[in-house]
Amino acid sequence: MSNRLQGKTAFVTAAGQGIGRATAEAFAREGAMVVATDVDAELLAPLKGQPGFVVERLDALDAGAIAEAARRHPGVDILFNAAGHVHHGHVLDCTEEQWQFAFDLNVRSMYRTIKAFLPGMLAKGNGSIVNVASGAGSIKAAGNRFVYGATKAAVIGLTKSVALDFVTRGVRCNAICPGTIESPSLRERMTALSKSSGQSYEQVEAMFIGRQPMGRLGTPDEIAAMAVYLASDESRFTTGTTMLVDGGWSL
Repeated sequence: MSNRLQGKTAFVTAAGQGIGRATAEAFAREGAMVVATDVDAELLAPLKGQPGFVVERLDALDAGAIAEAARRHPGVDILFNAAGHVHHGHVLDCTEEQWQFAFDLNVRSMYRTIKAFLPGMLAKGNGSIVNVASGAGSIKAAGNRFVYGATKAAVIGLTKSVALDFVTRGVRCNAICPGTIESPSLRERMTALSKSSGQSYEQVEAMFIGRQPMGRLGTPDEIAAMAVYLASDESRFTTGTTMLVDGGWSL
């Protein structure tokens, strides 16, 4: 631990597992007080009582709950938006309900958290917002990721807009664009695709790994390392960027 985030308060969505969990833990190791939130309170149970953590259930689709969380935590220095969902399929597969849910969770939740926590950052003249986007979207197209890619392209546009509008007021906004990252949600998608395609789980897993030029999946800790950099004062001259951590997938 080098205390790169000492004295800072971080608010993290989807902190129960995967990238959100790894980032929350990395922030705490670097000295931040972390408000770790997730819609599934059971996933947060291991963090309860741990030094550096405040654990709260939060539904990222609930505008009122987000606003109330910002009122309870007015001193947030770092906002890490990790809540999201990956839908499989192309445009003809996408239902109106899937389109609405994807944009509500992947984009509108970020709009709401940023709108809720940004005033406190502006009052202090300092803050870092980090949004999880994806290599799939405006960076590169991915097969059968229609609505997911559309939402993640929107996240990049949202990120750049916030960065520009507040560039002179001490608040930075950046996006991380991961490649294929090992996580419980990825394993669930592999299982679902195996069942729907008739392929074995091992074949589906090999497909996901095979599309990564490095020949392996990324890890949540590798994304968390970038998040720590963007949250810290080391990146104080960095805003509006799309940080690719994708093992060369987008090359």
